[in-house]
Amino acid sequence: MLERLLTFSLKYRFLILIFTALIVGAGIMSLKELPIDAVPDITTVQVQVLTRTVPMGPVEVERYVTFPVEAAMSGIPDIEEIRSISRFGLSAVTVVFKEHVNIYWARQQVGERLVQAREEIPRGFGTPELGPVSTGLGEVYQFVVRGKGYSPMELRTILDWQIGYRLRSVPGVVEVSQEGGYAKQYQVVVDPAKLVGYRIPIGHVFEALEKNNAVAGGGYIEHAGEAYIIRGEGLVQNPDDISRIIVDNRQGVPVTVAQLGEVKVGSVTRIGAATMNGEGEAVIAMTLMLAGENGRVVAERVKEAARKCCRACLPASASNRFTTAPTWSTESSRPSLLISPKARSWSSPCCFFCSAICAAGSSSHRRFRSPCSLRLPAWSTRVSPAT
Repeated sequence: MLERLLTFSLKYRFLILIFTALIVGAGIMSLKELPIDAVPDITTVQVQVLTRTVPMGPVEVERYVTFPVEAAMSGIPDIEEIRSISRFGLSAVTVVFKEHVNIYWARQQVGERLVQAREEIPRGFGTPELGPVSTGLGEVYQFVVRGKGYSPMELRTILDWQIGYRLRSVPGVVEVSQEGGYAKQYQVVVDPAKLVGYRIPIGHVFEALEKNNAVAGGGYIEHAGEAYIIRGEGLVQNPDDISRIIVDNRQGVPVTVAQLGEVKVGSVTRIGAATMNGEGEAVIAMTLMLAGENGRVVAERVKEAARKCCRACLPASASNRFTTAPTWSTESSRPSLLISPKARSWSSPCCFFCSAICAAGSSSHRRFRSPCSLRLPAWSTRVSPAT
């Protein structure tokens, strides 16, 4: 048999060479598509149900939110276990399925049971929602947003409304989670003494704020063969609009929000913070990868999107702030999930800095050109108070 194989190979040399070239080419193509990650993803098939609750303690969150969700999940086929965590203002329930279960079928089953869970949770205590389709090893790209002259609230606003939206559109990215900074919020600080003086209940203030921040349609009017659309625009644009909202009318004299309290720009109550290199507070974000995707490929996509995002988010007033063009260089390091073990040099063409740490980097060394330079942290960590 071996003699015949050797004879055939010597007789048809050209055919053997073509066959060998095809095998080598297929191997090279498979090598390029081979998923490369820090560690193999052995996460079980699981679905998370997250609920942001009103500021309640862990005991109340467990009783009024977590338990109804766990009770609703009981009875779903192919469940291995149900575990949960109840913290101040947050409930997280994890439903673990057997290995052969399709993740999207599992999410469908959990989503159907959430209807029952929402009915059992008291009104105003929060609405349970499905978590992203990601795993514990899906944190592939971590970056820091910073800039001279920008407050933590401004940086958080840029991250929430500009950078986050663009990165979520990258193929293979399911979520961009934020940490640190202050989430911007318009607040009405009511003076109790003025409420008593005007004899206005606090409920009237809530009702006035809700009804005076809306839009309405009024159909259209035909005139001279043309249709004029009627629109009622009542959306609040700035704090001054909130101050002019009428709460009550006393003998023809309107009582506005400004007469009952103070309207100011504040932040949502925080339960934690983020630091960078021990240098103070920072605004940090983590990109979550879709379960089953190639971590190396997704990280490269996010890296390119982050570079373009920095240019797109440059404020017009600062477009000519930098005139030089130093080198932007990135140096890869060993992959890490939450901690970047090595500093890198970056630059971006915006006056706020979108410094990025790739947790699934490659061994290449690349150089780009851009108008400004910055230094990435040697590591970053999360700080949150104990409950």
